[in-house]
Amino acid sequence: MASRAPLFLLVICFCCCSGHAKSFIKVVCDTTITGQVAHQSMLTCKVETTQEIPDLNIAVVVWKKPGDDQFLSALDRRPDKKNKFPPGYKVTLNDRTVSLVITDPKVKDEGVYSCLVMTDSGNAETTTHFKVTAKYEAPSVDSIDEKVVPNAHKSLICKATGGYPEGKLRWFDEKKTEWTKSAEPTIVNQTEDGLLEISSKLPLMKLSTSDEYTCVVYNASDGKEGSATIRTDDPDHDPSTQNPSKTSLSAIIAPVLVIGSLIVGLLLALLICRRRSQRTHDMVPNTDQVIDPPPPYCEEFKDNMA
Repeated sequence: MASRAPLFLLVICFCCCSGHAKSFIKVVCDTTITGQVAHQSMLTCKVETTQEIPDLNIAVVVWKKPGDDQFLSALDRRPDKKNKFPPGYKVTLNDRTVSLVITDPKVKDEGVYSCLVMTDSGNAETTTHFKVTAKYEAPSVDSIDEKVVPNAHKSLICKATGGYPEGKLRWFDEKKTEWTKSAEPTIVNQTEDGLLEISSKLPLMKLSTSDEYTCVVYNASDGKEGSATIRTDDPDHDPSTQNPSKTSLSAIIAPVLVIGSLIVGLLLALLICRRRSQRTHDMVPNTDQVIDPPPPYCEEFKDNMA
């Protein structure tokens, strides 16, 4: 806090001087300046004069951000003055253009900034609003069993994280028909770094005829940032919703295989019995010796086949 004391005194001095001295300058900034999280941003203003001043000397430039997270950074060009900027911030001066460079913008950097300029022809101050944005990561979609929504057998959950400000999640089927109005209200959660996680739940009715749904994430400006698609008949998600044609085909093939196996088994048994009977007949000598009859099960089997 001690290191900031000279800067606060400088601002107080500026306010006192600007109230009593006539100024021939003004500071002009864009009303809103937009930056992207984790990408260097620059808040830029220009110093203009109300009359021709060819050798304008800009002595001090101060950028401040009021509020709970008060920020103050200054460039002092007066003799014997040394500048030490807060980490991640730097004040620059190029001719009559004054800038605040934010090397690694975060959500907390968003807000209204004041730019104060002190010159040998007067002082001036103005404000600009710094907005930050962050692109959402590609969404993910999962299928869950539905036990709360009436007449719904499952629900699709779509999530997108890492974005700012609040975006939108929209649902479409394979025919590009939008189902967003059937989804529950979007849930928004903010992480420690200020970025957002948005999620949407789409209940699927038992008589739903669509097999594929796509969740699309849009930023606050309605720009598409990513999408994810899920098939509701995918056995990896729900075995009970497989393709009905495949299920009916399996139901036909299975009994045919069973019956075919039984027929093959019966034919093999008949062939074995006949071979045994033939061997027994060939082994009978030319005597009156009585030969034991073939096993009874073979006779029964022949009768059944007849």
